[in-house]
Amino acid sequence: MFPRPIRQSSPAAQWVYAIALPLALIIWLFPLLGVALTSLRPASDLAMGNYFGMPSGIAWENYVFIFTETPIGQYMVNSLWVTIPTVIGAVSLSLMTGFALAVYNFRSNILVFFMFVAGNFVPFQILMVPVRDMTLQLGMYDTWYGLALFHIAFQTGFCTLFMRNFIKALPYELIEAARVEGVAEWRIFWFIVLPLMRPAIAALSVLVFTFIWNDFFWATVLTQGVDSQPITAGLSSLNGQWIAQWHLVSAGSILAALPPVLMFFLMQKHFIAGLTLGAVK
Repeated sequence: MFPRPIRQSSPAAQWVYAIALPLALIIWLFPLLGVALTSLRPASDLAMGNYFGMPSGIAWENYVFIFTETPIGQYMVNSLWVTIPTVIGAVSLSLMTGFALAVYNFRSNILVFFMFVAGNFVPFQILMVPVRDMTLQLGMYDTWYGLALFHIAFQTGFCTLFMRNFIKALPYELIEAARVEGVAEWRIFWFIVLPLMRPAIAALSVLVFTFIWNDFFWATVLTQGVDSQPITAGLSSLNGQWIAQWHLVSAGSILAALPPVLMFFLMQKHFIAGLTLGAVK
C-alpha cells in the first residue's frame, strides 16, 4: 500500500503539509547547520561568547589547521582501510550465503537463516568484553585489520538477510531452466543471479559503507592508536585534546561526514533502484 499523492488530498491536508514539511526539514538540519557554522567561526567569536550567532568572518583556516596540525588525514586513511575491506567482504560473503539459503532447500535451512537474523539483535555492549579479549589473544587488538575482520563477521548477518530476500524474489524459473540445460551451479550464481543483483549490491554497499564509516563504539573498544583508529575515534581524541576549541572539532566533524555523503550521491541512482527493487511487479 502506497500513500496517496498530496495533490489528491483535501485543501486542509495540503496546507498542513506545506507547513510541516519545511518545519521538519529545519528541525532535522538544525544540528548539522550549527556544526557547519561553528566550523567556519573564528576562534575570537568563541572567546567573546558568540556561540550561536552568525560568524564575524569565514575562517577557512580551521580546516587548514585540522589537516596540517592534526593526524586527521591518517584517521581518514585508517577509516578507508577498515571500511572498504568490510564492504567487499561482507557483501561477497552475504551473496553466497544468501544464494544458498534462497535457492537450496536443505535440512536446517530455516535454522541457519534464523541464526544469521538473530545475530543482528544481540546488543553490542554484551559482546564488548569477549570480542576485546579475543582480539587481544589473536594479536589483532589495536589493528585496522582486526577491526575490519570483526565488522565483516558482524555485518554478514544483516547482509545475508538482505541478499537472501532479494534472491528469493527473483524468478525461480530462470534457475530451473539453467539446470535443465546442464549449467553448473556456480555458473548459475555468477552469470544469472549476480547480474540481476547489481541494484541490491549497490544499495547494500552504500548502507554498509555508512554503517562502518560512522561506527564509534567498536572503533573506541578495539583501537587506541593513531595508526589504527578510524576517523570517529580520532575525532574523540581531538575533542579531548582541544575540549574548548569547538571550531576545530566541528571542522573535523564536517570532514568526517563528507565521504558517506559523497558516496550516497554518487550511488544515488543505484541505491534507490536497489531499495525499490520488487516494489512494482
